[in-house]
Amino acid sequence: QVQLVESGGGLVQPGGSLRLSCGASGSIFSINAMGWYRQAPGNERQLVAVIFSGGTTNYADSVKGRFTISRDNAKNTVYLQMNSLKPEYTAVYYCNLNERRPGPNLAYWGQGTQVTVSS
Repeated sequence: QVQLVESGGGLVQPGGSLRLSCGASGSIFSINAMGWYRQAPGNERQLVAVIFSGGTTNYADSVKGRFTISRDNAKNTVYLQMNSLKPEYTAVYYCNLNERRPGPNLAYWGQGTQVTVSS
């Protein structure tokens, strides 16, 4: 079983910055990708950023140039540096791990961390 533990959320003023962290533990066969999703009240969960095992990254258009995803492979930890935050970025941010296995890949989720951007 794989566990994901997120940290770093909180309240920040517009234009401010936050750094989210997510550490993975447990029996992991191989990591295909780790990423961050967010869900605002009344909305569906949406991809924010993802980093693949080879280092390729993808970002939602709304955060390009503002957010940076990175990963420490030795620690199985993924980070999301969020700069120039906007109120519309307020949401619960979830960490995701896509595990590469001999059969179908498996997806795991963290418990979520609240990010609130408000003055």
